[in-house]
Amino acid sequence: MNTQIVVLAVALMMHCISAVEFTFDLADNAVDCFYEEIKKNSSAYFEFQVSAGGQLDVDVTLKDPQGKVIYNLEKATFDSHQFVAETTGVYTACFGNQFSAFSHKIVYVDFQVGEEPALPGVDEHATVLTQMETSSQAIHKGLNDILDAQTHHRLREAQGRKRAEDLNQRVMVWSSVETAAVILIGLVQILVLRNFFTDRKPSQAHYGRL
Repeated sequence: MNTQIVVLAVALMMHCISAVEFTFDLADNAVDCFYEEIKKNSSAYFEFQVSAGGQLDVDVTLKDPQGKVIYNLEKATFDSHQFVAETTGVYTACFGNQFSAFSHKIVYVDFQVGEEPALPGVDEHATVLTQMETSSQAIHKGLNDILDAQTHHRLREAQGRKRAEDLNQRVMVWSSVETAAVILIGLVQILVLRNFFTDRKPSQAHYGRL
């Protein structure tokens, strides 16, 4: 049964950016779709990454308001796609997990629309930027890069933690099975040894013949 989660962005203002960034749980044998309203000639950036679950792969499809597929990947772990909207309307991003009947996936999505607004007081005039304004721009860009790097590091940390937890669970199960097998073998050996050293009493029939 397909699941649809609607994320409608607030109407975009000129020279402003609308960003949707979230993580969701994609159930097994399911499809989740998200919707973003984009104006014509607006630039958009779409990025996703599977951080946990199964083989870390999902099917991804991005469609324009007319239903035309503008981006499609099958069994992908992570990727990004940048495009310019040709028409105004609601664009659809769908994530499919139909090929997995048992494992659900944790998917991170980053959908940015429009250009990032300029710093207050910077880029608002046509004159040459001062040294302080140039430094402010460089610092602003560096902070954005740090935020992106932190996001990716958090995703990789979550992915590594999930793998470690799965490995720990498998080790615990295997250790429990081995312990049960050792106990069972020990009990069988005890019973066999007791059977060897048990004194058997002569039967009544044997005494009668004597």
